[in-house]
Amino acid sequence: MKITHYEFGWISVDDNDYRSDVIISPDGVQDQWWRTQGHSLAIDDLEAVVQSKPEVVIIGSGYYGRMQVPDATREYLAGKGIRVEIATTPEAVVRFNELQQNCARIVAALHLTC
Repeated sequence: MKITHYEFGWISVDDNDYRSDVIISPDGVQDQWWRTQGHSLAIDDLEAVVQSKPEVVIIGSGYYGRMQVPDATREYLAGKGIRVEIATTPEAVVRFNELQQNCARIVAALHLTC
């Protein structure tokens, strides 16, 4: 999968458009991804990510980086053997596309606004 376009509130994955937060995994795109605590990423928000058994998860914290990733969430993923990279969503999109070339099990969890 490749992210072909991103701008505030809109992402295109393999030329399919989404206007809500997404999780992108080798199994496909889960759109309309909502977090239980809004701009804080809780462990429970990542159930689909963990089920995909990724090597790496790229977290897009929003266009301006306003979504927080608490230490407990980072530690939970690390405890599952998942490498975590967190960046603003524009940076996360670039990183996801870069890693796609070399990493078979990569997942992106992207907040598209804020």
